[in-house]
Amino acid sequence: MVQLINLFNTLSKNISNRPGKKSKLGDVGLAKSNKRVLTSSGVINAQKSENFITAYSRRGKKGLNNQDCFIVWEEFGCQKDTLFCGVFDGHGAWGHTASKTVRKLMPTSLLHHWQEAVDHSLIDQKLEIDFDIMKECYYKTCADVDQKLEHHPRIDSFYSGTTALSLVRQGNLLIVANVGDSRAVLATTTDNGKLVATQLTTDLKPNLPYELKRIVESRGMVYSCPDEPGVHRVWKPNGEKITGPGLAVSRAFGDYFIKDYGLISEPEITNRCISSEDQFVILATDGVWDILSNQEAVEIVMSTPERAESAKRLVEHAACAWKHRGKANVMDDISVVCLFLHGSTNLDRLIYDAKLN
Repeated sequence: MVQLINLFNTLSKNISNRPGKKSKLGDVGLAKSNKRVLTSSGVINAQKSENFITAYSRRGKKGLNNQDCFIVWEEFGCQKDTLFCGVFDGHGAWGHTASKTVRKLMPTSLLHHWQEAVDHSLIDQKLEIDFDIMKECYYKTCADVDQKLEHHPRIDSFYSGTTALSLVRQGNLLIVANVGDSRAVLATTTDNGKLVATQLTTDLKPNLPYELKRIVESRGMVYSCPDEPGVHRVWKPNGEKITGPGLAVSRAFGDYFIKDYGLISEPEITNRCISSEDQFVILATDGVWDILSNQEAVEIVMSTPERAESAKRLVEHAACAWKHRGKANVMDDISVVCLFLHGSTNLDRLIYDAKLN
């Protein structure tokens, strides 16, 4: 748990001092919100909230720094029923800095654009999130964040960047925005009481048909090298040849060397209304999904005796699976956020039944 006091206090002043309509999102001091921000492994369990969130991150074997990071922010925008959470997966020499910078910029920028939407609304009561409005807020946010990263005076993100997967929950509405190949997976109970995995996002890889079409139309090239069979990358063309480095995702912040060749930072955005059958959501970087299936991840979380340990346990299972792959496969950084959607009764019953079976 960290105290991002200066950042949030500045944001609060900027919002509360704006002319015009009284702020609905930021007119309350953010001292309480400071205690609801998680950026290091731990748990948030707010009183009088259905949210229980646990998060964990572990450095892999590919570099000296953990290029993954995450954030969980309860009472997002001073709204008691709203939260923001996200996972970020950096790459390149400056990847660890890029991911942390986007983590810092994204929620505050989204809050700023959401505030503008509130100011232009005619609703005087508490604003409920409108999906179409929030989509526009996300598009503006990601464009702003990518521009700020490009012009950051202390980060060279020309050949470095980061993915970003984030989620906003307000009441029973989930909005998921994805830039890259991290993944959101929902655990839902079926009529016969089994827990099944539903993927909420698409891994945005260069060989996806609609991604490939955009890249080719932008004169980029998609190619899988012989020493990486099945790993398709975006390449900058050099006549009939390619010039490196190649990027294994089709959307990312940063990586400006290839932004003119089909790489974009625009998010793919979906929404879902939470039902009583929906139990929890896993947000995780590809260090999990490259080694475990959606169903395996859901079952690991479900079978963890203590909710507070579920993210750590999933990370440890993924790390163990990487080791069993052998020395030829270097373990990636791994980050997980587990968001439990209801009180403990539903899931505890499932765990109890699973132990009996």
